[in-house]
Amino acid sequence: MKVLISNDDGIDSTGIAALAEEFRKFAEVTVVAPLREQSAVGHAITMKTPLRVINYYKNSELFGYAVDGTPADCIKMGVRNILKINPDIVVSGINHGSNTATNVIYSGTVSAAREAAIMDIPAIAVSVTNHHVKHFHYAAELAAHYAKIIVKLGLRPGTLLNLNVPDLPKEEIKGVLYTRQGKSKWDDIYEKRTDPYGRDYYWLTGNLVEMDETNIFDQKAISENYASVTPIHFDLTDYEELSRIAEWESKF
Repeated sequence: MKVLISNDDGIDSTGIAALAEEFRKFAEVTVVAPLREQSAVGHAITMKTPLRVINYYKNSELFGYAVDGTPADCIKMGVRNILKINPDIVVSGINHGSNTATNVIYSGTVSAAREAAIMDIPAIAVSVTNHHVKHFHYAAELAAHYAKIIVKLGLRPGTLLNLNVPDLPKEEIKGVLYTRQGKSKWDDIYEKRTDPYGRDYYWLTGNLVEMDETNIFDQKAISENYASVTPIHFDLTDYEELSRIAEWESKF
């Protein structure tokens, strides 16, 4: 199995190291990840500046390739210029912090997997629900488990799996639920602060507003200590609303 691994936390993150270690037990792994943290960049790609690729070493051994661009850039570069063939699967993560509900729009982790899906390559995005993660191992195990299933059974073209795992020991996680993308969202504000020189600046803060009542949705599932597996795709069409607006002219 040929696996391309990326993320948005940067090539030196603990999460990507845990993921690569797990997959190297059974697969041929290539790591192509951002040189610097690219959290919340969404599906941005680099167009106006050149991209550079750096061989990245750990313990005097080649770990992977660092790209001074976005997660989506890394997938394009990894497939077209480094591997030069399609891998069997792309795995993005392990992200430090959950990627559920409306947050998937902002997520660089999910966007790397979505870029693979756009390129007709099966993909998984995997996240642990804490920005200061203590438990990566079970998330890596689950990612490997689903990668093996996907390579054997396939995913519908344009679809990726979004995997979110509570930051708990394996024995404390209640199980795995197959979920829908939820509607929970962040109520964001830019908090006004003052630097040591008396100049004002603003820092993004906010609170999560949970809008999902049952654990058939991703955010609610992880809040109840289940791992959540959600198939998502890049067709953003609201088909119900499309049918409704098609009748506008006859009613106006």
